[in-house]
Amino acid sequence: MGGRVDSSINRGNAPYVFRLNGQNHHKIGSLLPPEGQQPRFTQLYIYDTQNEVSNRINSLGSVGEKPELDPEIVAGLSKMFDEHNELAKVFRMARERFHESELQPVKIRLIGTRAKDGRQYNLPTTSEVAALIVGTGDTEKGPRDVIIEDKHFGLKRISELHPSSMEMQYPLLFSYGEDGYRTEIPHNDAEETGRRVRTTVTMREYYAFRFQQREKEARTRFQLGRLNQQQVVDAFTCIQEGRLEWVRGNQKKLRKDVLRGLADVVSRGDTTPASVGQRVILPASFTGSPRFMIQNYHDALAICRWAGPPDLFITMTCNPRWLEVREFLSLIPGQKPEDRPDIIARVFKIKLDELMVDLTKRNICGRTKAAIYTIEFQKRGLPHVHMLLFLHEPDKLRTAADIDRLISAELPDPEEDPVAFEAIVQYMTHGPCGSLNPKCPCMHDGHCTKYYPKDFNDDTVIGEDGYPAYRRRNNGRIAEKNGHTIDNTFIVPYNVDLLVKYQAHINVEVCNKYTCTKYLFKYMNKGPDMALATVQEVTDNGMPGGQHANLEPPRDEIKSYLQCRYVSAAEACWRVFGFPIQYKYPPSSTLKLSPRGRTDSDV
Repeated sequence: MGGRVDSSINRGNAPYVFRLNGQNHHKIGSLLPPEGQQPRFTQLYIYDTQNEVSNRINSLGSVGEKPELDPEIVAGLSKMFDEHNELAKVFRMARERFHESELQPVKIRLIGTRAKDGRQYNLPTTSEVAALIVGTGDTEKGPRDVIIEDKHFGLKRISELHPSSMEMQYPLLFSYGEDGYRTEIPHNDAEETGRRVRTTVTMREYYAFRFQQREKEARTRFQLGRLNQQQVVDAFTCIQEGRLEWVRGNQKKLRKDVLRGLADVVSRGDTTPASVGQRVILPASFTGSPRFMIQNYHDALAICRWAGPPDLFITMTCNPRWLEVREFLSLIPGQKPEDRPDIIARVFKIKLDELMVDLTKRNICGRTKAAIYTIEFQKRGLPHVHMLLFLHEPDKLRTAADIDRLISAELPDPEEDPVAFEAIVQYMTHGPCGSLNPKCPCMHDGHCTKYYPKDFNDDTVIGEDGYPAYRRRNNGRIAEKNGHTIDNTFIVPYNVDLLVKYQAHINVEVCNKYTCTKYLFKYMNKGPDMALATVQEVTDNGMPGGQHANLEPPRDEIKSYLQCRYVSAAEACWRVFGFPIQYKYPPSSTLKLSPRGRTDSDV
C-alpha cells in the first residue's frame, strides 16, 4: 500500500485514527525474496515454508523487534487460507513447481477479467483468479493482468480496477478469495422506474454498498478495528484515483483559455510556446480541488450580495457518544466509535439534516432567508459543520436584548435546569486553559489562542467590528471540569434549545457586519495548505540565469492535490456514501461570458 500513514496524529492518549497523506497505490514484488533477505508478503507462501509461521511473525516487526503474536493463531489463519482461499492456492502451486524444478522460471499471472459474476455467493475458481506459467515462453496478458516474476527487484503496480487488488491487500476481509470491485458488475434495475443512463456499478456505489452492516451477511469487516479504518481510506483513495486518471486523460476537453491572452503572454516573453498544453489542471467539478473551493467561495459571495451579510455563524461537532451511535455499536460487543467510521458518518448526516430542518423550517433562530454550510473533519477524524445563516429583516439581531434572547455564554441555574447545566458543562466549556491548565492544546506562548478565559460582562456589547462581547455575569455559578473549577468566563456561546436537543458541541455566534463576511467565507471554503517549489538554472556566480531561468515547470494540479491530501476514515466514509461537503440555499448559477473577438484555445 502506497501513501504515507500520518502516525503523528496518534501520539496522545486519544482513540486511534488512521490518516493517509499523498498518493495511494498497491504494488507487488517478486515470488522469491532477494538473496540474503527475509521473505515478505506473498513470498511467505512460497519461500522457506518450513518456518512460515515464524517468518510471518518476524515480517511484521521492526529490525530487532519481535511482535507479540500468538503462533497458534497465525498457523490457524495460514491453514484456513490454504484450504479456502483461491488465490493462496495458486501461490502454493507455485511453491510446488519451485520444488520440482529450480531451473525453469515460474511466473503467476493475476487475471484482471472475469467470465462470471464475482459476487460473494458466486466465488471465482482458481483458474479464473490466476494462472501459473512455467518456462520462458511469451505470455498472453490482458489490459489489467499483472505478471509476478520469480525473481526481480522492482515492484509492479496493481490497478485499482483489478478484481484481486483489495483481496491481496486485505485477505482477512476476502478470506475465500472473493473478488473486490470490477467494472462489469451490472446494476440491479428490478425496482427502477426511470431510465438508467449507466448500466454498471461505479466503484463508489460498490463500496457504499459494502460499507453497510446487514443481518444476513458476515460482520468480519466491522470487527477488525484499525484494519477496517485502513480499508475504508484505501477504498476512497482508489475511487479518487480513478476519477483523477480520467481527468488527466481528458485535459484537452478541460484545458481552455482565451487565445488573445495566450498570445499576449507569449509576446511578453513570460513563457514559451513549448509550455502550451503542458499544464495539468484539476477542474472545479472535482470535489475538494482548489478550484472547487474558490467556486464555492464566489457562490457564497453571490448569495451575500442578494441576502445581505450573514447573521449567525454556527458550528456543530459530531458527538461519538450519541445514543444512536452507542445503540448501533451494541449490536457487536466490544466495538468502539472509532472502529465504525461508517456509523459516525451516517449518524452525523442524520443529525445535520435535522438541524437544517430546525433552522430553516421550524425557524428556531428566526426565519431563514439563506443558508450555507461546509463539512470539515477534525484532526481526530470526527466531522463538524460550519454554517452561516441569513435571517429575514424582521428577525435580525440588532440589539443586545435580541442576542441575549437567542445566545447565552453563561452557566444556568443547576436547580432550575439541570439538563441544560449538565450539557453546557460537558459540551460548551473551553479547556480549561490559562493558569488552570498551562498545557492545554490551545495554549501558545503562555496565552490561549481562543482568548479564554473571557472577561466578565454585565451586559452584551456589540463592538464596531461586528463581534459582540456576550453577557458573562459574575454571579457565583461554578462547575467542575476535568478536576478544575470553572465559571462563566470559560463558557462557549450556545443556544440552549439546540444544545439540549442535539447533545453535542454547537457554538452559535453573531456576525452581522460586512467587515467579517469575507473572512468567514474564506474560512469556510479554505483549501488544503500547499508548498510551491520551482526549479531554476544557476550561473557560475550563483545567480539565477540560463536560457530558461525565468521559466517555471508546467504545473501539475493533480500532483499538487495528491501531495497535500490527508484522508481519515470518517471522511472517507462520508465521501463514499455520497454525502455533500458543501450546501447552499438558494442555489447559485455560474454565468459563462464570451467577450467579443476572443476564441478558446488549449493552454
